[in-house]
Amino acid sequence: MADTTDEPRAPAPPSAPTPLTGHIQRLFQRIRAFDRHRPSVWNGVLTTFWVLFAVLDVSSGGWRTVAVDPHVPEPLVFAMSVAFSAPLLWRRTHPLAVLAFMAPFSLANVWTGAVIQASLLQEIVVFNIAVRLPMRTLAWSGALVAAPLVIASGRFPEVWSRLVLPHVWMFAIAALAGILVRTRKEYTEALLDRADRLERERDQQARLAAAAERTRIAREMHDIIGHNLSVITGLADGGSYAAARSPERAAQALEAIGTTSRQALAELRRLLGVLRDQPETADRTPQPTLDDIDALLEGVRGAGLPVRLAVRGTPPAHPPTPGRQLTVYRVVQESLTNTLKHAGTAPSLRAEVTLTYRPDALEAVVTDNGTAPPGERTSAGTGQGITGMRARASLYDGTLQAGPSAEGGWRVRLRLPLEDSPS
Repeated sequence: MADTTDEPRAPAPPSAPTPLTGHIQRLFQRIRAFDRHRPSVWNGVLTTFWVLFAVLDVSSGGWRTVAVDPHVPEPLVFAMSVAFSAPLLWRRTHPLAVLAFMAPFSLANVWTGAVIQASLLQEIVVFNIAVRLPMRTLAWSGALVAAPLVIASGRFPEVWSRLVLPHVWMFAIAALAGILVRTRKEYTEALLDRADRLERERDQQARLAAAAERTRIAREMHDIIGHNLSVITGLADGGSYAAARSPERAAQALEAIGTTSRQALAELRRLLGVLRDQPETADRTPQPTLDDIDALLEGVRGAGLPVRLAVRGTPPAHPPTPGRQLTVYRVVQESLTNTLKHAGTAPSLRAEVTLTYRPDALEAVVTDNGTAPPGERTSAGTGQGITGMRARASLYDGTLQAGPSAEGGWRVRLRLPLEDSPS
């Protein structure tokens, strides 16, 4: 039964070259490689071959079989043969000059009626011009080849086709062959250049990705270590004050210190596990989300900072992306850590976290009523913690503002769009 499905079929893989074709390709590659490394050897071999061919044509008298006038003096025929063959040694470096040198001998060749076959060696020079020089130069080379033929054909009008047409055909073949080789050469160079640029871009992208990953890990470690050490410090200070008056409270503080330390170590192990040689063995515990903010606030309260959480608005049907939830969590964590470190030690110190769900955005505001010197809080607002929070917000086209609040104390406001902006 015939197949009537409309599913597109995968293109057939390119067929491998036959053994003979592969052998020929390798042979040509070796010849080209040898020519690139030792061009003078190939130039000398080719020039010697054509000089011997031209001399043999003269010494054997073969030139008389096609000559219009077979009585042309042999020394003149020999000189013209050498003049057409010997300059091929410079056909690559100075092709136009070589063709201009051959032009007077081409005129003498046709004007005398010798019409030696060596004159067709001009087309080898035309091929090199087509390969290496601009197309305008190729047009001038056509004029150099045709002008002597047109001038001398006036002397032998009855055989003008024998004088002109062979050169016209050979010029066309040499020019087209040169253009073909030149096009393929330029195409190959363009492919090599593109491959080189793609390789450089790949390496650059890899370096950028590595730098971004290092920045992300450094930011995560800053948040984890900075917050947990601040909590541990607060607990240790409280425990030291409570040791003499209430041993039970001191024991609770020590227990909270142990719990916080273990949590910090667990987070660090999970974060650094992805840097191992076998990342599949790393701990895959999910990153903190909005559901973990309550546990975060409990730890902060245990460190001695009363914190109140307020949620406003209606959460969307689809929760924010994990990256956005992690951003909110880390911003709240860093803000409370800064409060613990920089807001002073007044008994009336309080903090508040407000999460507001809007139709198109999620806002998080962290405020405190700290009374630390303004200079200390200002320096905190320009440190690595605030810089990291702004970097997190910018990943999702969000904004972050940090500074003194109108009521006194400090205020951090984060706003994250719930959807990515169209690129």
